[in-house]
Amino acid sequence: MLNECQGAQQKWGGVSDTIDAWLEGRQVLISHFVALPSQSIANGLNQRLSMFCALLMDYLSSGHFEVYEQLLREGGSFADGSLEAAQELFPLIQPTTDKALDFNDRFSSMQDPSVQEIREFAEQLSQLGEALESRFSLEDKMIELLHLTHNKIAHQ
Repeated sequence: MLNECQGAQQKWGGVSDTIDAWLEGRQVLISHFVALPSQSIANGLNQRLSMFCALLMDYLSSGHFEVYEQLLREGGSFADGSLEAAQELFPLIQPTTDKALDFNDRFSSMQDPSVQEIREFAEQLSQLGEALESRFSLEDKMIELLHLTHNKIAHQ
């Protein structure tokens, strides 16, 4: 996941300040995500988990309320069908948003967890990882559809 994120930053870095900041946020989110399983329960898991959930909510919010809107505005200025194609991605992204929100609601604070809660956390963290990987792939397709294609057209 981290390698794919770095690839996205290399591919789309410099496209726009908004997308750059969002992709940097993605990389920070992933680095916190991959560190969670090795975190000791007795030594700061709750604090790390709280930080991860805050980063996750920030990433989701900036995607939905900044980046997607910017990309859709760009796509709307071209009558090439890319806007419609990108809009077909939104229903595929929504389940990943729901999964992330559910994870945040359940695990943003986990003080003195039981063995059962730790088991549930591990399962949900794995499922969240799969959802995020799917989301990142869909978001990358949206960037490619709406920005890169139009950027090439605008510079011809």
